Amino acid sequence: MKTPLALTLLIALCFAQPTAVRAAGKYFEITYPRPAQAKAGELSLGVTYTLWLPEGVQKVRGIIVHQHGCGEGACKGGATAAYDLHWQALAAKWDCALLGPSYHQSEKDNCRLWCDPRNGSHKTFLRALDEFAAKSGRAELARAPWCLWGHSGGGFWASLMQTMYPERIVAIWFRSGTAFATWEKGEIPKPEIPAAAYGIPIMLNPGAKENGDTRFSGAWTGSLAMFKWYRANGAPAGFAPDPRTAHECGDSRYLAIPFFDACLALRLPAKGAVEQKLKPMDQEEGFYATLLGDSFNGPIKMDARPRVNFKHMNWLPTEAVGKAWVQYVKTGATEDTTPPPAPFNLRVAAKPGGAELTWDAAADFESGLAGFVIERDGQELARLPEKPVGRFGRALFQPMSYHDTPEKPKDGALPAMRFVDTTAKLGAKHVYRVIAINSVGLKSTPVSSP
Repeated sequence: MKTPLALTLLIALCFAQPTAVRAAGKYFEITYPRPAQAKAGELSLGVTYTLWLPEGVQKVRGIIVHQHGCGEGACKGGATAAYDLHWQALAAKWDCALLGPSYHQSEKDNCRLWCDPRNGSHKTFLRALDEFAAKSGRAELARAPWCLWGHSGGGFWASLMQTMYPERIVAIWFRSGTAFATWEKGEIPKPEIPAAAYGIPIMLNPGAKENGDTRFSGAWTGSLAMFKWYRANGAPAGFAPDPRTAHECGDSRYLAIPFFDACLALRLPAKGAVEQKLKPMDQEEGFYATLLGDSFNGPIKMDARPRVNFKHMNWLPTEAVGKAWVQYVKTGATEDTTPPPAPFNLRVAAKPGGAELTWDAAADFESGLAGFVIERDGQELARLPEKPVGRFGRALFQPMSYHDTPEKPKDGALPAMRFVDTTAKLGAKHVYRVIAINSVGLKSTPVSSP
């Protein structure tokens, strides 16, 4: 017997928030099982959506969608996207929700059953937003605008969504994927690109090692072709090749998050505004850089406009993003000179195995969260994690997967902000301090135990 959707949702709400990740917010989850027989135009695969809402938000102003790519491994990787502390920092800054879809695609399934939204995934996506709006009591989720981040097949999905719902999209980040070349070759039905789609800020971000690769060269050539076409049509588009990587996401988040941050600032209506329509982009205020170069040319000059064809150049939303772009296309990384925010809500409890410390922390907006230093009575006691891991990108407290999502350990639990001092003396009054460290090694001010 199938579980009714309402009961499925209720069960998900009860168990969605893991105790492992201490973040100020609430998690909601909806699962739509694979239908026994899908109707034409409806999604034929199952999908699970996980939504994170920041604590204290009066009104949700947007939704950041972190969409995984094709294949069973990518789908499983997408299951942790909403638990990512770094992406949560961006969402919290702008009173946005963070949404991580995870399609139930097996290796034998054709990815285009979902990554072409015209096969029904767009309807299921909108249905989920309606469900989240009703169950969370946040009616605005059903109509809030979207920032779309897509890797590989996720970029394929996002490129078609921008032809279908351009008025709903704040900006798009295409990591090694777009459907543009595929529809230009006639491999899928070519969509009509509305004029509004050319008003959406976009960034094409292939890995430089994809160029000429036997398997992933299409990600490079397709991204470059889309950039050139969209710039020729006046779109605010940038091209940011990652010199370190092939198809994996690497450290792209350190440019993607500032890019979205700038676009949200430029496009979201003011808080409390009656008119909730996205602000149009004013490219007269844009910044430009040479395609496939690594020098930032700064803002467009009035006296240069008649002489320079800016439609052959990268468009960048702000000077800060332009400077970060220069660093990224040269090295695959960005700089940061500011310390992370301090941990908070430190609690110490006596346990049979020792003194248990638990705390909360937000990720550094610019550089993420690499870990913590635990001190006892003014002396360093331990580091968490003891040995940071960074198989894909920088070593972080939540180690990153190939898919720019937190790696899920074999035991299924994401890293906990918890430490047990097994050497604490019974009955002794110790003063503990916890210090956050960001991914460039900068330390926060400490939080002390009561």
